[in-house]
Amino acid sequence: QVQVVESGGGLVQAGGSLSLSCAASGGTVRTNIMGWYRQAPGMQRELVATFASSGVTRYADSAKGRFTISRDVAKNTVYLQMNSLKPEDTAVYYCYANIYTWTAGSRDYWGQGTQVTVSS
Repeated sequence: QVQVVESGGGLVQAGGSLSLSCAASGGTVRTNIMGWYRQAPGMQRELVATFASSGVTRYADSAKGRFTISRDVAKNTVYLQMNSLKPEDTAVYYCYANIYTWTAGSRDYWGQGTQVTVSS
């Protein structure tokens, strides 16, 4: 019932910008943590940025100063503004959410992934 859906990926040249968005829907009653992970070919999925309900944000070292995560709590939506993109940012970006619903309790949900490709 719960769905986590990303949008906003695409192809951009190095130095350019992209903005990703992700919305959780379908029986959602509380979204505690939302964020973004990415997985490049041959690599493990890694944290990019997260936004907790406390307002605390976390960023990968490689993302600090370039990426900004934000949330619209009322809409259960998280955004990732990516500036000064580098070829090494190329990956499939996955939205992550820890969501509590009265039917399923608390669990992790993942989006389907959106491709971000940064060309040299």
